[in-house]
Amino acid sequence: MKDFIKKNILKIIGSVLGAGGGFAYYYFVGCTSGTCPITSNPYISMIYGAVLGYLLLDMFKKKERGTN
Repeated sequence: MKDFIKKNILKIIGSVLGAGGGFAYYYFVGCTSGTCPITSNPYISMIYGAVLGYLLLDMFKKKERGTN
């Protein structure tokens, strides 16, 4: 379990920060009429933010060296 967390720490941090950012966006900016598909529901907004955070911090992973 520790190896998994150590290997994927940036992805985990990105997902958590993204979910928090998605909820903050829903809370402060969100759509009150219910017509906005992402910002009208806090759960969808958090999932969308978590995916974006995951993808953003996944760009900074170290490349593994091959044994060529």
